[in-house]
Formats: sequence, C-alpha cells, structure tokens
Amino acid sequence: MIMGLPEEEYFASGHRACAGCGAAIILRHALKAAGPNTIVVSATGCMEVVSSPYPETAWKLPWLHVAFENAAAAASGIDAALKKMGKRDSVNILVIGGDGGTFDIGLQALSGAAERGNKLTYLCYDNEAYMNTGIQRSGATPKYASTTTTPYGLKIHGKTQFPKNMPFIMASHGCYVATANISEFMDFQAKMKKSFSKPGVSYIQILSPCPPGWKSQTDQAVKISQLAFSSRVTPLYEIEDGRIKISKEPVKPVPVSEYLKTQQRFSQMSAEERAEIQKFVDSEWGKISGLAKSGLKIF
Repeated sequence: MIMGLPEEEYFASGHRACAGCGAAIILRHALKAAGPNTIVVSATGCMEVVSSPYPETAWKLPWLHVAFENAAAAASGIDAALKKMGKRDSVNILVIGGDGGTFDIGLQALSGAAERGNKLTYLCYDNEAYMNTGIQRSGATPKYASTTTTPYGLKIHGKTQFPKNMPFIMASHGCYVATANISEFMDFQAKMKKSFSKPGVSYIQILSPCPPGWKSQTDQAVKISQLAFSSRVTPLYEIEDGRIKISKEPVKPVPVSEYLKTQQRFSQMSAEERAEIQKFVDSEWGKISGLAKSGLKIF
C-alpha cells in the first residue's frame, strides 16, 4: 500500500490484463479516487475485454460497457437521468477509454458532451495505439513508433506524424484538463478528485505503458512512466479556466533517448530521428512552460 492512498479496492484482482499492464494500475487508482458512489462507463478496448469475461467481472461498482465510439454519449444519458431523478450531486460518472476510443473513434461523442456541458470525468488511458485489436497506429502513436500498420521499413520509418495534442483539444472546449502519470500516484489522485467537483466535462489523460505493444519489459511500467515524466515526453500540468499550470517538474531532466531505449518499438530509430524527437519534446515543453509562466488565458 502507498501511504496516503485509500485502501478500498473497486477493481478486483484476477482480471485478464497482460503482465505489467499500465492501464490496470491506472484503473485501480482511478477508482480509489472516485469512491463507492460512482458509475463507470467503459468504451470497447483492452480494459473492457480483460475485466469482463462472461460470467465474471473485475468491477465492484456499477459498470456499463458500450461501443468504441459512444462512451461519452452514454455517460451523457446517465448524467441526464440522474438529474431527472434528483440524484446527480451524490454520484460520480467516470468514463474510461483508450486512445483509440478517445483521440479517434470516440472524439465526436466526447466533443459533443463537452459542448453540451454534461457533467462527467473522462479518463483516457493512453497506450499510444490500438492495442486490443493488434497494435495498429492511432492518433496518439508517437512519430517513428513501429506498429503493425506503421512498420519500420527501408523507406518509411514507422509512423510519419506526431500525435494529436488531445489535452489542448479538450481545453479548447472549456473543460478542466489534466495530465497524469502512474509514477506520481498522489498527483493522479488529486487531479481525479478535483475533476469530480468541476462542472461539465473534465478530461484526464494518463500515459499507459503496454508491454506487448511497446515491446517493453513487464516489470517496467512505473519506471518507463517515470522516464516519460523525467524526459518531459509527458509533462504534468493542468488547464483550468483556460490557463495552464505545471503540476510538477523533473528535478533532473534526462534525455528523451533514455525513455525511448526502454521500448523496442523505437529500436530502429536513427540518431537523426532521435534528435528530431528531442527537438519536438523541447519545443512542446517550451510552449507549455512559457504559457504557464505567462498566466495568460489561452482558451
């Protein structure tokens, strides 16, 4: 047990997640923050498949599985129903989706919920590809990552695009937005709890190491997440009322190469390509830190 975290467990052990699955760790701690008065809506994806093999379930809370594309829409219906019943203030609504069901297939429903002002927390566990269906590239897949649909070949070296900036997309809707990391559990817990107190849609995105898809060691999920934070690949910040605030900065930043070398999906990258990724990360960090220091309302 980590000191300061609730002892209650709402995501049962014995699920079918792969050894070292980052998303299983994420769900366990997200539900600790949500508490017992929570309804969970789950998009089709890894966590739906591993947690609900009939007739068993890993969920100790009310849980609804819906299609890949409509988790936010289903949660909007629950929000409306609870309001009609006069029970909305006593129940948290937590929507869970992977990057495929969030960045791509479910973006329309999520955008609609945000535009309508439905009150819910949307948690995206970002494993950076469509892992459940065969490790295909998604809008979250990093540039030069090798997937089954973006193999690293002689002419085309993995994925050719940088990922979408999904937190900024959701912030442009006026949402409370936060990024999180499983190496920083207390920060994750605090942001989850804050999200439930906010009006409208709250969006939290957390990096989710995937050993089969990333071709990484099964006991390294937390270490890889820590390196993602320390290299500033995934900085920790909040966007609240349109302003960015950095939650925590690495004490001793490390080169991006330290993060990349933990995963074989990047093993064929050239020195020039690694330098390009470093330049991109530095640029993104400069943008975020600059906006945070300015205090400007950007959305």
